[in-house]
Amino acid sequence: MFRVYVITVSVFLMACDVISDCSYSDDECEFTFIVENHLTMMDGKVLLYTREGKLYHYDVPKPAPSDVIPMDNIVTADGYFESRVITVANNSLPGPPMIVYEGQMITVHVHNHLASDAVTIHWHGLPQHETPWMDGVAFITQCPILPGQKFTYRFRATPAGTFWYHSHIGAQRSMGLNGALIIREKIALEVDEHILTIQDWNHDIDSDMAHMKMNYGNYRNGSKVDNTKSIEGASFSMFHMQSGLINGRGRYYDDHSGNHNGAPLSTFEVSHGKMYRFRMIANGVLYPWRFSIDNHMLIVIASDGMDIEPVTVQSIIINPGERYDFLLNASQSPSNYWIRAKTLEINLNHTAEAILRYKGARDVEPSSSPHTCTLTNKCNTLNCPFSEFPPWYNSTCFNADKFRRKHSTTSATNKPFMTPEEPAREEFLNFAFPGISFTPGSVNGRKFKAPPVSSLTQMSEVDDEHRCNDQECGEDKICYCFNTLNLDYNKTYHLVFLNMGLGRGWAHPIHMHGHSFEIIKMGFAVYDSNSQIVSDNPDINCNGNGKLSFCNQASWSNTSWYGNNIPGLELDNPPRKDTVIVPSGGYAIVRIRSDNPGLWFLHCHIELHNLDGMAMAVNESLEHVPPPPEGFAECRDFRYEQRHHAGSKHKRSVEVDMISETQTDRNGTKPFVVLTSHQFWTVLALLIVVICLLLTVIVWLGLSRRNVNYVNKQ
Repeated sequence: MFRVYVITVSVFLMACDVISDCSYSDDECEFTFIVENHLTMMDGKVLLYTREGKLYHYDVPKPAPSDVIPMDNIVTADGYFESRVITVANNSLPGPPMIVYEGQMITVHVHNHLASDAVTIHWHGLPQHETPWMDGVAFITQCPILPGQKFTYRFRATPAGTFWYHSHIGAQRSMGLNGALIIREKIALEVDEHILTIQDWNHDIDSDMAHMKMNYGNYRNGSKVDNTKSIEGASFSMFHMQSGLINGRGRYYDDHSGNHNGAPLSTFEVSHGKMYRFRMIANGVLYPWRFSIDNHMLIVIASDGMDIEPVTVQSIIINPGERYDFLLNASQSPSNYWIRAKTLEINLNHTAEAILRYKGARDVEPSSSPHTCTLTNKCNTLNCPFSEFPPWYNSTCFNADKFRRKHSTTSATNKPFMTPEEPAREEFLNFAFPGISFTPGSVNGRKFKAPPVSSLTQMSEVDDEHRCNDQECGEDKICYCFNTLNLDYNKTYHLVFLNMGLGRGWAHPIHMHGHSFEIIKMGFAVYDSNSQIVSDNPDINCNGNGKLSFCNQASWSNTSWYGNNIPGLELDNPPRKDTVIVPSGGYAIVRIRSDNPGLWFLHCHIELHNLDGMAMAVNESLEHVPPPPEGFAECRDFRYEQRHHAGSKHKRSVEVDMISETQTDRNGTKPFVVLTSHQFWTVLALLIVVICLLLTVIVWLGLSRRNVNYVNKQ
């Protein structure tokens, strides 16, 4: 057994080149994560500031070269001078990458050293076959790990691909608790690799406050902040982003002057003439990024851990939760080149930056320029959340439904999806913000409410208070409940993810746990000549109150499409992903086989939308779920009931009247029954009465026998 104890990260280079990994010959990989709060821009207990890509102590105003502070163990984020609290694993932002090999058993010991918060860890993209209770979603597959507690995750590393881990409780993911999980095939690497994470960042509010501001109003300096707009006219929720981070580092650009603060950036080193594989992970809060590298084309070979036929593009749009693997040919003259990512916001310059540095090039910042897209030489962009760019962008879209799966002969990563003989069953799921005065994130008008138990292993304890009620939920209604979708075992389903009706206006990256689905068709909104959204896609009938419909009970507009007669389905070689962007005013049809029993979370991976209730649980044949490990934790509400007893020694005597329940010891057996004090005295009184009656009977029988003997003697 091979063990890796990741207690501190002594060297976490800007390009994630120093990693914690296992040898391909090991059967098991063991990790330890210490989850705790940390501060940005601190060297121990000394505040730092940035200048020209270097770090210095706050009290050294005129630093010399000898005053440069090494960046090991320092979380810079965007280099903002005031420290921000973050929640991280092993004092690293992002967390330490895990490199394992397909088929190995992964064991991760999570120690919660947080003072005030519980935690869980989700292994994003892994199907968790036969280990659904290791999926890491609070109150869905496990109880939260409380402060001071430890929890051990144990699951099989399958399939091979680019995945990641992150907290799945509250807003901890964007507070910093996330990292790469790379599962390699057990073959020699064909090319060298780099890991690249990208996220949006705010340096003066935490993620919980960001969620509150989205719900109740976002104000800065006494003025209300409105939503920003996307290229196609959709909106972005009110998360005030100040900078973008690549591998945990970025720069803060002042809104007024346009100058940046000189914070250090992540650097990726390449050698001239070599090919490199980049594994890119979007671990942010809200915004999609349009990613590119100056003077270099990107050959995209995988999405969400699944191989696709190579597509060569100038840029990739990546949404929260998605991953893209691309090859880069280091064929340019040895120098420094900008790695750029920009949000899809209009009239704003929100940017994430890093440096591609050829070996032997000077340690200076690049002077390269981005691609120039012209009418005669248009740029090609992968994974647009719309069907077309406005004309002046001179760019074309290669949407996700146009990917084609590349079959692997060495790995289980992309084995063909078996097409069943029976027709697929359809479910319409509208991810939107419907309502009039109350517009929560929801699926079919149901704002998700988690029960107070580990639902997968304690489903019988989910009471009617939490379950959805058909009388309270409906076409033009909003309800708040434990929203579930029940699937029969081993059937094929077409899930129609849509984003329509009164609550549309934001594109949503929808992520499904427990499955990689096939994208078999996408439909986009109706656009005008400037590529701005005009109306919803006409393929869907929202059925409700015309333009005010919440679209909670959608159907096909053309009834002949039922029975799997939808035109344009790609059934022969569709791509497989676990996160798909559902365009505003459009839809995506995905196909799964319900062959993985469990309770799988299905939600928008924009953290603010997920927290607001845009989620549901897919109940997939719970009767086939294997039993959890012995001693698996349970959780539930505690109901405290008070009763007043007259004639008590004290005028306000109060006793706890708990329901007698069989207690379970640590081995799962049920050896004894616990009684309350009230029950104890009641039982004792009954025993005394019974004993007195028995004594009375015995005495009576004795006296009767004595009288009979006396009569006989007479």
